[in-house]
Amino acid sequence: MFNMNSTYRRASEYLLKLTPFQPELAIILGSGLGDFAESVKVHKSIPTIEIPDYPESTVHGHKGFIHFAEYENKKILLFQGRIHFYEGYDISKCLLPVFLIHKTGCSKVILTNAAGGVNPSFSPGDLMLIDSFYTFNIKKELSAFLGKVSPEQKNSFLDFPSKWLSELIKEASVKTGIFLQHGSYWFGKGPSYETPAEIQMMLKFGIDAVGMSTAHEAVYAKFLGMDVAGISLITNLAAGLSPTKLSHQEVIDTANEAKLKFESLVKNIIKLI
Repeated sequence: MFNMNSTYRRASEYLLKLTPFQPELAIILGSGLGDFAESVKVHKSIPTIEIPDYPESTVHGHKGFIHFAEYENKKILLFQGRIHFYEGYDISKCLLPVFLIHKTGCSKVILTNAAGGVNPSFSPGDLMLIDSFYTFNIKKELSAFLGKVSPEQKNSFLDFPSKWLSELIKEASVKTGIFLQHGSYWFGKGPSYETPAEIQMMLKFGIDAVGMSTAHEAVYAKFLGMDVAGISLITNLAAGLSPTKLSHQEVIDTANEAKLKFESLVKNIIKLI
């Protein structure tokens, strides 16, 4: 098993020295969703570039900040920017945000992302509660990283999403009148988008959305004993399903259009925590 405690001791010690409180909920903000941090009261902002051994976020829409914030008297921890395999980082660096969340004593995390819609009934701008993951592309890395695990730890992976947290998200969607799609998420390491042929394969497998993050974070968070749920913003139709060429700018543009809906849903989730 890879030893995160020794490898990222300096990172965790640095963050904990600056921590103003123990958060009740952590949220990792996906591509184009980082503006949520500007809609809540921020007590402390830490540029990730100042944290020892923390990898640089190189993707447009991922600013590279950790915010200790508050909304409706609830203490929250926001990661404004995540770390991806397609940036050239290994699995331990991609899981560093989850490791640091756990070190703060926070036991609840919501993972958000921008995803391509595979389900033909989905439209750009839809929000999808993730029901399950396809992690074929990362099982080798996860196995090497986690090492030998107990039967209880193996079974913990099956409890995704955490039932009570998913029910709370559903309740928040009803209260806000925001329709939530539900579906499975296919994880790909990138760096390129999937080909039309790969998307056709996913359709036959019953996949609903595809992206390049989140799945490994969820597995590791469950391994650490945390309650976890995930929300995808469908920012585009996947390759071969859209008449336009895929681009990261399309992801950012759709996220900007949907940010008020996303903000409203997440704020109501926080209220219910």
